[in-house]
Amino acid sequence: MISLLTACGGTFEGTIGGAVNGLAGGTSVTLLNNGTDSLTVNTNGNFTFAKTMSAGAAYNVTVSTQPINQTCTVTNGAGSISNFNSSNVTNIAVNCTINISSNNYVYGNVTGLASGKTVTVQNNGTDTYKSSGGSFIFPTPLAVGASYNVTVSVQPSGQTCTVSNATGLVGSSTVVQIACQ
Repeated sequence: MISLLTACGGTFEGTIGGAVNGLAGGTSVTLLNNGTDSLTVNTNGNFTFAKTMSAGAAYNVTVSTQPINQTCTVTNGAGSISNFNSSNVTNIAVNCTINISSNNYVYGNVTGLASGKTVTVQNNGTDTYKSSGGSFIFPTPLAVGASYNVTVSVQPSGQTCTVSNATGLVGSSTVVQIACQ
C-alpha cells in the first residue's frame, strides 16, 4: 500500500498521541512535540496532537508546563512515524504525580485527653488516626488546595472530644485542634 501511495505521489501522514494519567482535577499539563506543536491537556485520558507528521518524520514529546503541585513525566515520547506499517503513534504515556511536602498533610493537636485514653479521628471519612494525645498527622497526603473535614469517629470512654478548625483547604497552615473534656 505504501508503494501505491508513493507511486501516486502521496505519503502517509500520522498523528502523535497517547494517554495522560494521574492529572489532578482542575489542573492542566502542556505538552510539546518537537518543541513547537503545543497541546494543553485538562483531563486524564487519550490525547492527540493536531498536526500530522509524514512517514519517517521524528517526534519528541516533552512537558512544557507542569500542572500546579504536580510533576508529569513522558514515557515513549521520542521516535519516528513508521514507514513500514503507516500507523499513528498512540503509545506515549504522560504520568503525573503529586509533589509531596508537609503542605500536603492534615495535622493537629489533641489536648485534655486523660492518661491511658485514645481518641480516633478521621479526615474526609476515610483517613484514620488513633491518638493518645499531643500532635498528630494523618498518614495520607492530599493535593494542596483539596478540602479536608476532620471528625471524631471514636470518642474516648468517659470523655467527649470536640474539633476546632475541622474543615478547610490543605496547605493553608490551619492546625486542627481536638479538645477533650
